[in-house]
Amino acid sequence: MDKVRIIEVKQSVFENNDKKADALRNKLKEEKTFLLNLMSSPGAGKTTTLGQVIDRLKDKTRIGVMEADIDGDVDAVAIAEKGVKSIQLHTGGMCHLDAAMTEQGLNELGTADVDFAILENVGNLVCPAEFDTGAVKNIMILSVPEGHDKPLKYPLIFTVCDALIINKMDVIDFFDFDMDKVKEYAYMRNPNLKIFPICAKTGEGVDAVCDWLLNQVNEWNK
Repeated sequence: MDKVRIIEVKQSVFENNDKKADALRNKLKEEKTFLLNLMSSPGAGKTTTLGQVIDRLKDKTRIGVMEADIDGDVDAVAIAEKGVKSIQLHTGGMCHLDAAMTEQGLNELGTADVDFAILENVGNLVCPAEFDTGAVKNIMILSVPEGHDKPLKYPLIFTVCDALIINKMDVIDFFDFDMDKVKEYAYMRNPNLKIFPICAKTGEGVDAVCDWLLNQVNEWNK
């Protein structure tokens, strides 16, 4: 396999980010490409979850993935091995992507043959939530070991997301994690939030996530 291309996105235009994000969404609508912004803290299971989603959806929709990290290309290589388009975005030390950086990544990824573009944002519960990337939908992963109180500590990311994946359900008996509490706290931030308990390691619960995602993609690309 050819080495994964690494795209440097150190420069970013922060001014008028919301306007640029809206323009990007309009462009994606015209191109019939759905963009998902996937966020979580490091180690929550973004790449593993994404791999499970790709396995289930790659024969149903054309997928392209942008992996954003401060450095390295481990995740992009792992996703490319799933048989979909994959590029690595280096943020040059920045802990998030904004609309301009996302657009640069999409230009390099190429959207002509992509119906479903996925941005795996930098692992962080704070900075990525502050910047509109131009995505059609935002989704986040919270892993059981992180605790059920995260909606109280990091309210913005739960507010801006359309769906919440609760990962690592296979170890819930070993942690002080209250499912009722996390739902209560999450709905306090966003009463319209879709919540999906899963185990990315075994694939438990992933089908429901995929059904929701595919419906979103098909509705956007009509």
